[in-house]
Amino acid sequence: MQRYVAFLRGVSPMNCKMPELKRCFEAAGFRDVKTLLSSGNVAFSASPAIVPILEKTAEAAMEKHLGKKFQTIVRPSSFLQLLVERAPFAEFDLPANAKPVITFLRKPHEEQIKLPIEKSQASILKLERTEVFSAYVPNEQGPAFMVLLERTFGKEITTRTFETVRKCSVA
Repeated sequence: MQRYVAFLRGVSPMNCKMPELKRCFEAAGFRDVKTLLSSGNVAFSASPAIVPILEKTAEAAMEKHLGKKFQTIVRPSSFLQLLVERAPFAEFDLPANAKPVITFLRKPHEEQIKLPIEKSQASILKLERTEVFSAYVPNEQGPAFMVLLERTFGKEITTRTFETVRKCSVA
Protein backbone atom coordinates (compact mmCIF):
# COMPACT_ATOMS: atom_id res chain seq x y z
CA MET A 1 0.00 0.00 0.00
CA GLN A 2 1.11 3.53 -0.73
CA ARG A 3 0.01 6.70 1.06
CA TYR A 4 -1.59 9.52 -0.94
CA VAL A 5 -3.19 12.89 -0.32
CA ALA A 6 -6.18 14.14 -2.31
CA PHE A 7 -6.66 17.90 -2.51
CA LEU A 8 -10.25 18.74 -3.43
CA ARG A 9 -11.11 22.05 -5.02
CA GLY A 10 -13.87 24.12 -3.48
CA VAL A 11 -14.60 22.05 -0.37
CA SER A 12 -15.57 23.79 2.86
CA PRO A 13 -17.48 22.72 5.97
CA MET A 14 -20.50 24.52 4.46
CA ASN A 15 -20.74 22.34 1.33
CA CYS A 16 -19.33 18.99 2.44
CA LYS A 17 -19.24 17.28 5.81
CA MET A 18 -15.93 15.56 6.48
CA PRO A 19 -17.43 12.28 7.85
CA GLU A 20 -19.42 11.93 4.62
CA LEU A 21 -16.33 12.67 2.53
CA LYS A 22 -14.38 10.06 4.49
CA ARG A 23 -17.11 7.47 3.80
CA CYS A 24 -16.94 8.27 0.06
CA PHE A 25 -13.22 7.52 -0.05
CA GLU A 26 -13.73 4.32 1.94
CA ALA A 27 -16.52 3.25 -0.43
CA ALA A 28 -14.09 3.80 -3.30
CA GLY A 29 -11.87 1.12 -1.77
CA PHE A 30 -9.26 3.39 -0.20
CA ARG A 31 -7.92 2.45 3.24
CA ASP A 32 -6.85 4.30 6.36
CA VAL A 33 -8.79 7.37 5.20
CA LYS A 34 -8.32 10.57 7.15
CA THR A 35 -9.76 14.01 6.41
CA LEU A 36 -7.62 16.96 7.41
CA LEU A 37 -8.47 20.54 8.37
CA SER A 38 -12.11 20.45 7.15
CA SER A 39 -11.21 21.93 3.78
CA GLY A 40 -11.01 19.10 1.28
CA ASN A 41 -7.77 17.36 2.19
CA VAL A 42 -7.99 13.58 2.36
CA ALA A 43 -5.09 11.26 3.19
CA PHE A 44 -5.55 7.62 2.24
CA SER A 45 -3.73 4.41 1.42
CA ALA A 46 -4.16 2.48 -1.82
CA SER A 47 -2.32 0.02 -3.98
CA PRO A 48 0.21 1.93 -6.08
CA ALA A 49 -1.67 3.34 -9.06
CA ILE A 50 -1.48 5.98 -11.72
CA VAL A 51 -2.56 9.26 -10.11
CA PRO A 52 -5.27 10.16 -12.69
CA ILE A 53 -6.96 6.81 -11.97
CA LEU A 54 -7.04 7.60 -8.25
CA GLU A 55 -8.44 11.06 -9.01
CA LYS A 56 -11.21 9.65 -11.22
CA THR A 57 -12.04 6.94 -8.66
CA ALA A 58 -12.41 9.54 -5.89
CA GLU A 59 -14.52 11.84 -8.06
CA ALA A 60 -16.81 8.97 -9.10
CA ALA A 61 -17.29 7.97 -5.45
CA MET A 62 -18.22 11.54 -4.51
CA GLU A 63 -20.69 11.74 -7.38
CA LYS A 64 -22.28 8.45 -6.31
CA HIS A 65 -22.38 9.00 -2.55
CA LEU A 66 -22.66 12.79 -2.22
CA GLY A 67 -24.52 13.58 -5.42
CA LYS A 68 -21.76 16.02 -6.35
CA LYS A 69 -18.09 15.85 -7.09
CA PHE A 70 -15.20 18.09 -6.35
CA GLN A 71 -12.24 18.32 -8.67
CA THR A 72 -9.59 16.12 -7.09
CA ILE A 73 -5.82 16.38 -7.41
CA VAL A 74 -3.81 13.54 -5.85
CA ARG A 75 -0.15 13.43 -4.87
CA PRO A 76 1.82 10.64 -3.18
CA SER A 77 2.64 11.53 0.43
CA SER A 78 6.30 10.74 -0.23
CA PHE A 79 6.36 13.39 -2.98
CA LEU A 80 4.81 15.96 -0.64
CA GLN A 81 7.29 15.11 2.12
CA LEU A 82 10.23 15.69 -0.24
CA LEU A 83 8.67 18.92 -1.42
CA VAL A 84 8.34 20.21 2.14
CA GLU A 85 11.82 19.05 3.16
CA ARG A 86 13.53 21.02 0.42
CA ALA A 87 11.99 24.29 1.64
CA PRO A 88 10.91 25.62 -1.78
CA PHE A 89 10.33 29.17 -0.56
CA ALA A 90 13.77 29.61 1.05
CA GLU A 91 15.24 31.07 -2.14
CA PHE A 92 12.77 33.98 -2.11
CA ASP A 93 12.91 37.11 0.00
CA LEU A 94 9.31 37.09 1.21
CA PRO A 95 7.83 39.75 3.51
CA ALA A 96 7.45 38.56 7.10
CA ASN A 97 3.65 38.60 6.82
CA ALA A 98 3.52 36.78 3.46
CA LYS A 99 1.64 33.50 3.15
CA PRO A 100 3.50 30.97 0.99
CA VAL A 101 1.15 28.78 -1.03
CA ILE A 102 1.45 25.84 -3.37
CA THR A 103 -0.95 25.40 -6.25
CA PHE A 104 -1.35 21.89 -7.61
CA LEU A 105 -2.03 21.53 -11.32
CA ARG A 106 -3.89 18.56 -12.71
CA LYS A 107 -1.39 18.23 -15.55
CA PRO A 108 1.92 19.91 -16.40
CA HIS A 109 1.65 23.46 -17.68
CA GLU A 110 3.12 23.51 -21.20
CA GLU A 111 3.24 27.24 -21.99
CA GLN A 112 6.32 29.33 -21.28
CA ILE A 113 5.66 31.84 -18.51
CA LYS A 114 7.82 34.77 -17.51
CA LEU A 115 8.00 34.80 -13.72
CA PRO A 116 7.51 36.36 -11.29
CA ILE A 117 4.01 37.63 -11.99
CA GLU A 118 2.89 40.16 -9.42
CA LYS A 119 -0.37 41.90 -8.57
CA SER A 120 -1.87 43.36 -5.38
CA GLN A 121 0.79 42.01 -3.01
CA ALA A 122 0.61 38.56 -4.61
CA SER A 123 3.38 36.89 -6.60
CA ILE A 124 3.60 33.75 -8.66
CA LEU A 125 7.22 32.92 -8.04
CA LYS A 126 8.05 29.57 -9.61
CA LEU A 127 6.56 26.74 -11.66
CA GLU A 128 7.86 23.19 -11.37
CA ARG A 129 6.00 20.81 -13.65
CA THR A 130 2.69 20.42 -11.75
CA GLU A 131 3.32 22.69 -8.78
CA VAL A 132 3.22 26.47 -8.63
CA PHE A 133 4.86 28.36 -5.79
CA SER A 134 3.31 31.69 -4.87
CA ALA A 135 3.06 34.07 -1.96
CA TYR A 136 0.65 36.77 -0.96
CA VAL A 137 0.26 39.32 1.76
CA PRO A 138 -3.29 39.21 3.18
CA ASN A 139 -5.06 42.51 2.64
CA GLU A 140 -8.50 44.07 2.42
CA GLN A 141 -8.71 43.42 -1.34
CA GLY A 142 -9.17 39.71 -0.71
CA PRO A 143 -7.53 36.79 -2.46
CA ALA A 144 -6.27 38.56 -5.61
CA PHE A 145 -3.70 35.81 -6.00
CA MET A 146 -6.43 33.25 -6.78
CA VAL A 147 -7.59 35.30 -9.78
CA LEU A 148 -3.98 35.63 -10.88
CA LEU A 149 -3.46 31.86 -10.60
CA GLU A 150 -6.65 31.00 -12.51
CA ARG A 151 -5.85 33.48 -15.29
CA THR A 152 -2.39 31.99 -15.65
CA PHE A 153 -3.09 28.26 -15.17
CA GLY A 154 -6.84 27.77 -15.69
CA LYS A 155 -9.32 26.21 -13.29
CA GLU A 156 -7.95 22.67 -13.06
CA ILE A 157 -5.96 23.71 -10.01
CA THR A 158 -6.26 23.76 -6.26
CA THR A 159 -4.22 25.77 -3.78
CA ARG A 160 -3.07 25.15 -0.23
CA THR A 161 -0.86 27.07 2.17
CA PHE A 162 2.60 25.64 2.63
CA GLU A 163 1.69 24.83 6.24
CA THR A 164 -1.35 22.82 5.12
CA VAL A 165 0.79 20.88 2.64
CA ARG A 166 3.28 20.18 5.43
CA LYS A 167 0.53 18.80 7.68
CA CYS A 168 -0.99 16.72 4.89
CA SER A 169 2.36 15.25 3.87
CA VAL A 170 2.68 13.38 7.18
CA ALA A 171 -0.97 12.38 7.68
